[in-house]
Amino acid sequence: MTKKWFTRLDHRAVLALGGADVRSFLQGLTSNDVTRLTPDRALFAALLTPQGKFLHDLFLIEDGADGVLIETEAARCQDLARKLTLHRLRAKVTIEPAPQWEVYAAWGEDSLPALGLGDTAGATIAFGGGLAVADPRLSTAGARLLLPQGGAAALEAAGFVAADFAAWDRFRLSLGLPDGSRDIEPEKGLLLEAGHEELNGVDFDKGCYLGQELTARTRYRGLIRKRLIPVTIAGPTPAPGTPILFGETEAGEMRSSQGDLGLALIRLEAFQASGGQGLRCGEATLTASRPDWARFPEAG
Repeated sequence: MTKKWFTRLDHRAVLALGGADVRSFLQGLTSNDVTRLTPDRALFAALLTPQGKFLHDLFLIEDGADGVLIETEAARCQDLARKLTLHRLRAKVTIEPAPQWEVYAAWGEDSLPALGLGDTAGATIAFGGGLAVADPRLSTAGARLLLPQGGAAALEAAGFVAADFAAWDRFRLSLGLPDGSRDIEPEKGLLLEAGHEELNGVDFDKGCYLGQELTARTRYRGLIRKRLIPVTIAGPTPAPGTPILFGETEAGEMRSSQGDLGLALIRLEAFQASGGQGLRCGEATLTASRPDWARFPEAG
């Protein structure tokens, strides 16, 4: 039985940015240091509001000397393009949809070696007429791929077997990885609540970018009070936004889920006091556990 799977991520899409100013343009807008983007290293980043609230998650992949491909949410791709265009001003930058690229995820035992990738997060190589990237957030998350139409054949030739979206969704939930606005509410969520610091999505040494001030302040003043935390669900799966209770006190809210696995935004005080046990959400009981990669403050 195979232990390597792939699925096409139809809920993700690609924007192609080009022009002489593309790197300086993105450097002033996104949460990561775009100077570290190279042909063999992709980055994870985000676009924020001026007030430092989440807008879009971004996988940045170099596309030639003056090009950058941005993988983001398909349903909100047009909104991202519009916001980037508003900030373009006189910069020499082009912003176009790139529907020729299909987005895939590949995961499972030895998935990165099967694609010719090492285990360094963000490692990027040519594959199947497109690009394969060791997930820049966490190498144990497998790979993200941008492939031309019919790219699934290259994955099958490499020993991967097609799986449905639910299988991939359960895998990423088991790792505690957020999936865009399914887990981080636009114009309200904070990057550090969603683990973007530990997931290589924020650079605190790059200087100014849109929303930088609040992001830095929440880190240095220890202002994070909630975190996205993986949960197992006993009972009916709660809808996103359903309040979570610890005793009679509101402790957070449900975010995305798949069957008995989910992510929930939980107050750290409640998580520490409960040990992750006995959290109620709708008609279900949740058990929360900190991912291995996440750093939470010690209980006060």
